[in-house]
Amino acid sequence: MTHTARIEGRAAALRIENLDTDQIMPKQFLRGIDKSGLKDGLLYDLRYDPQGRPCPDFVLNRDAYAGVSVLIGGSNFGCGSSREHAVWGLQQFGIRAVVAPSFAEIFHSNAMNNRLLLVALPADDIARLMSDADDPAHNAVTIDIATQTLQSRSVRTDFELVPRHKRMFLEGLDSIGLSLTYREQIDRYAADHWKRQPWLKDIAAHTRTRLSREGL
Repeated sequence: MTHTARIEGRAAALRIENLDTDQIMPKQFLRGIDKSGLKDGLLYDLRYDPQGRPCPDFVLNRDAYAGVSVLIGGSNFGCGSSREHAVWGLQQFGIRAVVAPSFAEIFHSNAMNNRLLLVALPADDIARLMSDADDPAHNAVTIDIATQTLQSRSVRTDFELVPRHKRMFLEGLDSIGLSLTYREQIDRYAADHWKRQPWLKDIAAHTRTRLSREGL
């Protein structure tokens, strides 16, 4: 994975409170056995009408917002079911960060573990960011992860980021990669554990072997 110290680009305002994961990634796009093709399903019922035609008034369908990398959302963003596909779909669409007053807990965990940056800011800042995003001539957002600052035309503010998540972005790690940085300590703990309780090691394999010898 690539190191990410800054996220820069245009933003799109989604003025929807309690945008749930069923809206972000509808159920009909969850049929695959891998992560592919989720870009097409992102916010499908908002982007398209019942006949499958793009809704020209929806912000992400407008030419001025093609290629946006930041979403400015309403409070409780990502509530609903725990589907991780919502995060993957946002990323496949090109979204690298979501800025909102608050996020649903499970969505927050899924996003940060997949390195989709979530930034929580006060409602007043969100309102100004949305106004900036509405003006194509001044639509630019810079998020500096190293300094934990966000800047647009009318907003310059700090944001909170726990050290674990900050390290994951700066060092290009997902949750598994972060765990593997402690491989030496994990191996040492395991060795000490088996030394103290050797009768527990590979007990299932030993049991299968014994039962096989006994014809059971």
